[in-house]
Amino acid sequence: MDAKARARYEARAAIIKAMGHPTRLFIVEELARGERCVWELTEMVGADVSTISKHLSVLKNVGIVQDEKRGNQVFYSLLVPCVLNFFSCVESVLQSRAKEHAKLTK
Repeated sequence: MDAKARARYEARAAIIKAMGHPTRLFIVEELARGERCVWELTEMVGADVSTISKHLSVLKNVGIVQDEKRGNQVFYSLLVPCVLNFFSCVESVLQSRAKEHAKLTK
């Protein structure tokens, strides 16, 4: 593997790693429904503001979400809705595994 290919795989891995937390998956799905401010997400998740801000920072750093400051509040939105296609793929894998498991337990 050459350096260019390695860099591309590392960039992909960083994006997948950023989504590798249940709270961040929830945040991405929630932002797919529309923009949210930090306090709304904090209330929905049931975590403190600093925890939610850290999760949002991880997602922003890899380019999944964007933010906009309005007065004292920061609003987040999904920058690349195509990330939801990945969720569909994950659901397909889960369904496939469930079918295989069902076959083994019959």
